[in-house]
Amino acid sequence: MNAIAQKSEITTGIGKISVYIKNHTSGKLPVIFLHGIYFDHHLWDKQVEGIRDRTVISVDMPLHGDSRGKIKSNWTLNDCASMLIEILDSLQIPKAIAIGHSWGSMTILRAAHRHPERFESIGLCNMNFQPAATKQKAIIYLQHSMLGLRNFYTKQSAKSMFGKTSLKENPSLINQLKRPMSILSNKQIKQIDKAVMINADDATYLTKTLKVKAIALKGEEDFAPTPPNIETIIVKSGHVSPLERPLEVSDLVSRLINQEKNIS
Repeated sequence: MNAIAQKSEITTGIGKISVYIKNHTSGKLPVIFLHGIYFDHHLWDKQVEGIRDRTVISVDMPLHGDSRGKIKSNWTLNDCASMLIEILDSLQIPKAIAIGHSWGSMTILRAAHRHPERFESIGLCNMNFQPAATKQKAIIYLQHSMLGLRNFYTKQSAKSMFGKTSLKENPSLINQLKRPMSILSNKQIKQIDKAVMINADDATYLTKTLKVKAIALKGEEDFAPTPPNIETIIVKSGHVSPLERPLEVSDLVSRLINQEKNIS
């Protein structure tokens, strides 16, 4: 029988972060999952369910899911990278396999570049490693003016995140975004967008100098570009591959796990 994940709160430099731990005593390297903006740890439910031979951790990122209390106001992507290391430290995990989506990938890339010894391998799904262009920032600010019409805003966000084909085949995907996004206040959405997109620094150098085995995955309709110097799998999706193409993402997870070195 598959273990049930237990919730725990971990104090980090950003604030109290909720993590969900499915413990296993095999001694194999744990896997930790980080989601992207507007989602929560449930983004990875299918992948978490499929791992039964090791400890699995999924995280509610700052201001998302249950990680909404006592979060500092001016955090950055580098703070998120430090948060990931603090979570591993708190759980006494010296090394892990880390897999992220979008913001989660951006966080993992920075943490793995800074602390390569803490990661056996990393999976980077739908990672936007480049800073937002002036035009993109203008679009984000324009979208913020529509936050008063939350249902409309959510639908527009869904159209930019999910591929057209995915939404046509599975219109209920919008509800997968609406559920976690509904608990975010307008102020929180602006804060998240500012930290993750508007103020994001250029991480191209990190992709070229990374010392950890990495595999990226992106959708054909993804607005995130292909990261240089990293093996990249292209799938038929938009920017939310874990929901749009869960089987392909699970295959990526299996590849990373199967590459694990033997631990003596």
